[in-house]
Amino acid sequence: MKEKSITLRFLAEPVNVNFGGKVHGGSVMKWIDQAGYACAANWCGGYAVTVYVGGIRFFKPMLIGDLVELRATLIHTGNSSMHISVDVFSKNPQACEWVRNTHCIIIFVSIDAAGKPVAVPVFTPETKEEKEMEQYAIRLMELRKGIEDEMEEYCK
Repeated sequence: MKEKSITLRFLAEPVNVNFGGKVHGGSVMKWIDQAGYACAANWCGGYAVTVYVGGIRFFKPMLIGDLVELRATLIHTGNSSMHISVDVFSKNPQACEWVRNTHCIIIFVSIDAAGKPVAVPVFTPETKEEKEMEQYAIRLMELRKGIEDEMEEYCK
């Protein structure tokens, strides 16, 4: 059975520190890509590549030594694409309450050994929350189209 979500947990280590003494945003982005990949690869049953990361929002900093939790959830599929919502939470290991630190949407495309896109299983939202998240993904796709049109001249 294919899973729609995956959770990763680990401690933020001193190697992840930035110049301000907090967890480096680049480390968080790497973790987001790893959690998203694990979710996408499980769903498609093969290899997938990142094609888009959008709207990364850093709400609150994380500290070295915090317990970090990444929750990656499939929210929409196209023919070969998978839209994954990733939320990053943290807390002091001795505390009870998780703090939401970061959110973003990351899109993966399933590819074969030749690097060609391959079809992915269709995701059908079942719960109210899943339906709302799929609509969120669809609205973001529409917004991205306008951004892509605007950036086209600079991306050649």
